[in-house]
Amino acid sequence: MIRMKVKGVAMDQHMNPVVLLTDTDERMALPIWVGAAEAQAIALQLQGVTPPRPMTHDLMRSILQEMSVSLTRIVVCDVRDQTYYAEIHLKREGKEHTIDSRPSDAIALALRMQAPIFVDEKVAAHAIPLKGTDDEEMEEWRRFLETVKPADFRKSLH
Repeated sequence: MIRMKVKGVAMDQHMNPVVLLTDTDERMALPIWVGAAEAQAIALQLQGVTPPRPMTHDLMRSILQEMSVSLTRIVVCDVRDQTYYAEIHLKREGKEHTIDSRPSDAIALALRMQAPIFVDEKVAAHAIPLKGTDDEEMEEWRRFLETVKPADFRKSLH
């Protein structure tokens, strides 16, 4: 497994929301296209915005905390037919539980609970290399990743 971080949320050229994960050394990027509501939930958390009422992922965090369940990690574990799959790894009273999830929901929850984000090696094979190549397209990705901010996504929603 490879440890990842959320670099940001943005819109692609067709105005579809995408979450950008990078490894900790920023040698590769994994774009995951998500729904607008999920992208907004991730972007708001990245910006530190607290909504006046809890959103679904905030509610999930509260339920887990109230029940003394820890979120140990999330893993983007598979990709089939251009669809990513994730798992939420929970622990309660020493017992581990793995829950199937959409990556967007798993990421939104991990951010709220400060849990690590991982991708399986077979998923990482779909990542875009950011270093070690001089290809023009890779340079364009690097520039995009360096400048994208959660606020960029938020502006495009309104």
